[in-house]
Amino acid sequence: MLLEFYGTECPHCQVMMPMVDKLIKEGIEIEKYEVWHDEKNAELMKRYDAGLCGGVPFFFNTKTKKMICGEADEKEVRKWAKDK
Repeated sequence: MLLEFYGTECPHCQVMMPMVDKLIKEGIEIEKYEVWHDEKNAELMKRYDAGLCGGVPFFFNTKTKKMICGEADEKEVRKWAKDK
């Protein structure tokens, strides 16, 4: 399972959102969780983050346990998403 945690007003998240939406349209399943206005989602992020990133955007691959903290280019996000 691929997870993205973001904040609505976060400028770094806004940069990443079109790329994430593009990958989703291509068939890559990424679950998106807004954490700045949703306490349940913020708690979920804390469980996956475990103090490693501490901010958004935060991407976590539950299968590989690999993460991306902050902005990344499309090549890096594709590798994270497809890494088995």
